[in-house]
Amino acid sequence: MSQELLAATVSAVRHAGARMMTRYSTESRQPGLPELLASLQANDAAVVDTLRPALTEALPSAGWLNDEHGSGPLATGEWWLIDPVGGNVNAVHGMPDWNIGVSLVRDGRPVLAVVYFPVLDEMFTATEGGGAFLNGVRLRVSTKTSLEGALAGTGQAKPGHDPELAKRMGSAFAAMTNSALYVRISVPVTHQLAQVAAGRMDLHWQFDNVRSHAAGVLLVQEAGGVVTDIEGKPWELASENYLATAPGVHAAALEVLTV
Repeated sequence: MSQELLAATVSAVRHAGARMMTRYSTESRQPGLPELLASLQANDAAVVDTLRPALTEALPSAGWLNDEHGSGPLATGEWWLIDPVGGNVNAVHGMPDWNIGVSLVRDGRPVLAVVYFPVLDEMFTATEGGGAFLNGVRLRVSTKTSLEGALAGTGQAKPGHDPELAKRMGSAFAAMTNSALYVRISVPVTHQLAQVAAGRMDLHWQFDNVRSHAAGVLLVQEAGGVVTDIEGKPWELASENYLATAPGVHAAALEVLTV
């Protein structure tokens, strides 16, 4: 992956972040669902309007998907996968934990990832085989070897869960709470994956994988982490679920989640 393409992607994402910061306010409070949905859509549109021309110019041959809740396999070739505002629901409620996520997928595998947290000015980047970085500093996952002191996390890939998935999530939370030091349930999912890559968290699992998580998955992989599905098989873009961890806690986490 060329450094020129990475630099162009970082520049585009930074500009999109600056545009979102003009829309973001810690004082934001939505009175009801219609207003909330309108704000979500307006935020997404502002980011896409900034990203799409810049990324299309950087790599005209790549396809484009900005459906952050899309799942399943992709056609061969190169695709830009965009999560315009990860944690958008947080942004419209005046909370700071939201990001802009971009990945480039080539023949079903992520080869470039940029995840930017504008409020903190944290720019996470990764390229296939080139490592993962935070503001230019190389990242490594944690060295923990036991769940006893592990910070774990999960979240929701998309709204509108079916009841059975919600029950499964609840059961897994209870099981992991009995094994790990602390379990965090939050969105955006890419936030947690970035924290695993940075060694700030030790593991993240997701029962409902969506393609836009590919950016976070590449961050973890390039920081030395392990990403599989819940059965322990290698992660794929179309996997139904996944577990992303520091190597030293992967086996123990799998055991907890497959009970």
